[in-house]
Amino acid sequence: MAQLPFVKYHGLGNDFILLDNRDRAEPLLTPEQAMQWCDRRFGIGADGVIFALPGTAGADFSMRIYNSDGSEPQMCGNGIRCMAQFLQDLGEPVREGAYQIHTLAGRIVPQFVEGNLIRVDMGAPVLAAAQIPTTLAAGESQVVDVPLTVADRTWQVTAVSMGNPHCIAFVEDVAAIPLAQLGPQFEHHPAFPERVNTEFVQVLGRDRLRMRVWERGAGITLACGTGACATLIAAVLLGKSDDRAIVELPGGNLEIRWDRDGDRIHMTGPAQRVYTGIREL
Repeated sequence: MAQLPFVKYHGLGNDFILLDNRDRAEPLLTPEQAMQWCDRRFGIGADGVIFALPGTAGADFSMRIYNSDGSEPQMCGNGIRCMAQFLQDLGEPVREGAYQIHTLAGRIVPQFVEGNLIRVDMGAPVLAAAQIPTTLAAGESQVVDVPLTVADRTWQVTAVSMGNPHCIAFVEDVAAIPLAQLGPQFEHHPAFPERVNTEFVQVLGRDRLRMRVWERGAGITLACGTGACATLIAAVLLGKSDDRAIVELPGGNLEIRWDRDGDRIHMTGPAQRVYTGIREL
């Protein structure tokens, strides 16, 4: 029986199994196998499996990821920091302190900075409804503070894509939100044809936001990097936050900055190796 080495990492408790896939263009596991590996009782346990593949389109490497339910997101903010740390641990040289990584959401650039942190240029936010995608508005219109009925309640939501779709709702107390109940109803709401990640956000100050997240394909997670970015964007659009803020997540904090002049989002946070192992296929 074949054996496959792996390394487990986490970004603020959002945990991933990393596989060295640099010698072939297709993932080493099928989505069904990834589901088995992610099972927290019968497998290794993780929110997803990340494959470090050869670069395409001029990038140093490519990233693919399967969620714990076997679905494939376009990108993952915490996951790409974990992949950058994985590549460094594999001994891959860094050009000017950064890797150029191709994802299904385009090229993403993680850079190593002081304090054992990784700053990621997450690219530009997508605000046009048709590109998010959502039917809450038409075409190029933005979805900012619009009503959405879920669980017999009308929520005021803002929709943003950071390569994957997000629905953000601001609330008085995130701890009071029944996330396990509401998360699936938001994720599968017909207004989001490709499903959606959902963030419930409490404003602590113009430079501090508290967030809980339900991720499509993974459920409740301790952190979501793209969700933190989408949260800041929504807060700025609604006048609730400055362009730079700390986003508090259950697993820890991320610093998010929106460079409005260049229209780029920068996320800074940690990635930590947990352990290495070998699993039979």
